[in-house]
Amino acid sequence: MVSVKLSDHTGRYAVLYPAIAEAARRCAAERVGLIDVGRPAGLNLNVDRVGIFYGDDQTLGDVSSPVQLECSVVGDRRIPSVPMPDVAARIVVDRAPLDMRNPEHRNRIRLADDRSRHLDDELALAESFPPQQISGDPITTLSDAVSCVPDRALPVVITTWSLSRFSPERRRRFVHALEELSSARRTAWVSVEGVGVAPTIPTLGDRPASGHSIIGLTVFEPSTALPRFDVAGDALGRCWSRGRFMSWFA
Repeated sequence: MVSVKLSDHTGRYAVLYPAIAEAARRCAAERVGLIDVGRPAGLNLNVDRVGIFYGDDQTLGDVSSPVQLECSVVGDRRIPSVPMPDVAARIVVDRAPLDMRNPEHRNRIRLADDRSRHLDDELALAESFPPQQISGDPITTLSDAVSCVPDRALPVVITTWSLSRFSPERRRRFVHALEELSSARRTAWVSVEGVGVAPTIPTLGDRPASGHSIIGLTVFEPSTALPRFDVAGDALGRCWSRGRFMSWFA
């Protein structure tokens, strides 16, 4: 029996869309392979199939999608209107992935997370476009996931509040696994985690458990020198209420 441990399965599209687009822009990638780590339903993987309204007449994504979301932007900076590249692969990495084609799995998610008014539409979207699933420890199975991404596509690993369930040592091992993968090909990591949780992302002087999270991007360039202690990512913005509010400063 699959155990649903998270009480929050909905996709975090508003914060992920500009971060993934920025990763592709920096790497000059026309295609990406999305790898959602630690989110068993994998709803994040449909980030390019939803519409997101950021205010001030700015909408990104698919305006014809049944899933239309709103995000309030804090501050004067607009969200960059960089288009999402083509998605060549969608992969869930979790100890017990959930299949949205399975009515029992869908019902378990509804019971675990009944707060989102968009949840049924998100589940229907995921059912129509089921991702590839890889079961196991996210650290040891990352290489399997990246190998499923076509050669000419940029692997983009996604974590949205997944590392908070890792011990500090496992977080470091997660980063080291990404370093090892990048010895053969460039890999990007888009993280949306609490302050100080993602080891490569600066805290901006914010205190841990301060009520907001940091949207981060780390690009691991190909290198044979391991371990690399100088890998540093960038903070792209902050978000509150699991992405309902965000600021962008990249």
